Amino acid sequence: MNVSITLVVVIIVAALSILLLSFLGKKKETKAPKKKKHKDRASIIREATKRLSQNPRDPEGLQAMGSLHYQEQEWEKAYAAYEILIDMAPNHAKLDEFECALRMGVSAVKTNRLQEALKGFLMARKLKSDHFEVNYNLGYICFLQKDYEKAAMFLKQALLADTESVLAQRYMGFSLHKAHRYREALGYLKKAVDLQPDDKEALFAMAECFYESGASERAQKIFSHLRPDPTLGPQSALYAGIIHSQTNQADKAIVDFEIGLKHETIPPEIANELRYKMAVTLIKIQDISRALLTLKDIQRITPGYKDVPALIVRYQELNQNKNLQVYLLAVQSEFINLCRKIVIQFYQGAKVKITDISVFADYSDIIAEIDTPKWSDIVIFRFFRSQGVVGELLLRDLYGRIKDLKAGKGICMSAGIFSEESRRFTEGRPIDLYDKDRLNKLLNAVDSGVSLKA
Repeated sequence: MNVSITLVVVIIVAALSILLLSFLGKKKETKAPKKKKHKDRASIIREATKRLSQNPRDPEGLQAMGSLHYQEQEWEKAYAAYEILIDMAPNHAKLDEFECALRMGVSAVKTNRLQEALKGFLMARKLKSDHFEVNYNLGYICFLQKDYEKAAMFLKQALLADTESVLAQRYMGFSLHKAHRYREALGYLKKAVDLQPDDKEALFAMAECFYESGASERAQKIFSHLRPDPTLGPQSALYAGIIHSQTNQADKAIVDFEIGLKHETIPPEIANELRYKMAVTLIKIQDISRALLTLKDIQRITPGYKDVPALIVRYQELNQNKNLQVYLLAVQSEFINLCRKIVIQFYQGAKVKITDISVFADYSDIIAEIDTPKWSDIVIFRFFRSQGVVGELLLRDLYGRIKDLKAGKGICMSAGIFSEESRRFTEGRPIDLYDKDRLNKLLNAVDSGVSLKA
């Protein structure tokens, strides 16, 4: 009995062992298959080269090579592949038409083929009109081609897809700025600067927009901040000086212009304008000697720049005649004091009583009672500060005033000239004309103590 039981146990154990070994064997046979390895670079090149040697326009070979060069940023080689693929893609199901057009556009931009890039991106846009990269690149290309309105249109579409793109914000701001849509540009430029605070070009453009929009104070702060910049400094200093000059802060304006001119590298047109604006500002504060030196620097570097030759001639004369400087450039009170001197010294040995001084937009009148040993009368002196042409109407007005006051004579002085009509009008009438040349002689003699009347 015991022997029988033992035999049964042995048989059962043996059977179980066989079943277990069979199960483990099947498990080994059904283990997961190995994953397919990606082809390495050498394999891709080898297979693609083989295909292209048999057919230079083999789509799979071109796609493999183009994709490899695109990923490795070998833009010339990538462009060569996608230039062919873009035309083949519509007729080959294995080619992604959008991808070919997009990559051809990117490769063309990177190799400075803007017209070809336009072709690629416009084809891609027909397939995906709201794609960020497509619209951004179209906007960027239009910006480079100075088609700013079209650039803004594409960049606006790009920003709908990605509102946080620094580059899209930046070039949208630049495009609107160049299109003179200054207020619209400000929001985009500010966002670009917020996203990338060290973008000085965007900051400069923002300052220009503030200036053109009438926010001169905000523009001034940015331009002053940018004055030391090696690239944008000269033009920033120019703007800062212009704003200070416009707000009657001549001393600060001159400092701005000097800072701009201290830069080692200055575009010639900016350097000329810095010197020109500084000369004009120096003239305003009657620093004629220094203004002349600056004007002569411009004439030496760029002969015939603007009205520099005429300014040199005019202010050389002024520099030699202090009274002419006062007559043309001084504040109103100094000008009137000089005119009073002329009236008092005009007639030799005369007693002069000034009874009225009137200042108008175009001229100033001084009415005086003149008493000499030979005659006594009322004389009206009219002074024109303008260096332009005095016409007949202004002399008719003077003649009317002479009659109203029953004056004996009118003396009309101008830093410019009198028209032929005005000269004919005074013939036979009690009006004497003193043009620039005659006035200069009076001004040279006004402090001499002798009679001024020739």
